[in-house]
Amino acid sequence: MSKLDCAALAAMIDHTLLAADAASAQVTQLCQEARLHGFHAVCVNSAQVYHAAQRLRGSGVKVCAVVGFPLGVCVSQAKAFEAECAIAAGATEIDMVLNIGWLKEGLFDHVREDIAQVLHACGGVPLKVILETCLLDDIQKIRACEICRDLGVAFVKTSTGFGKAGATVADVALMRRIVGPGVGVKASGGVRDAATALALIEAGATRLGCSASVAIVSGN
Repeated sequence: MSKLDCAALAAMIDHTLLAADAASAQVTQLCQEARLHGFHAVCVNSAQVYHAAQRLRGSGVKVCAVVGFPLGVCVSQAKAFEAECAIAAGATEIDMVLNIGWLKEGLFDHVREDIAQVLHACGGVPLKVILETCLLDDIQKIRACEICRDLGVAFVKTSTGFGKAGATVADVALMRRIVGPGVGVKASGGVRDAATALALIEAGATRLGCSASVAIVSGN
């Protein structure tokens, strides 16, 4: 694999399973694959965190939970409570969906408070904020990144993977330019091969969210 070896690439991947009908056996397989390939984390729905954490105990692989997923329109207190519960169950990273409607309406104080409540609930646990870039114009993407940067979140993230499109090189480059070097950029949604993964990393992504992770690190 050019420019990045398989181990280094694997260490940038959140191995993801967020399907509504994901069974415990599938989460177990996800964890086994994460151990085998050295992925940074597994990313699961909050109700599956405990199961994943038990199977990854002692491995060094982190457990990431999504909250307010995939729409982002539940009340902020519910997002914060879900984050607290996920952390108590063993999550070591949280990916939240911001309120996309508020952002598009220009209700930036509401967006800021929504993120701030979850950030507070996370304590020292890294928070990634999902923008769902396919629903936003560039001005909205920039404003969301500015809010996240100013609040001090750990990452901004492109997509849920449930929208009409996922990560693009242009969006990752824009997000990196706005948040600067102090905030991570997670590219997710539609990352299915090594060439796409490397292009997104070159554009500024420091983490990838993938369900095709095994194929990617195999160079397919």
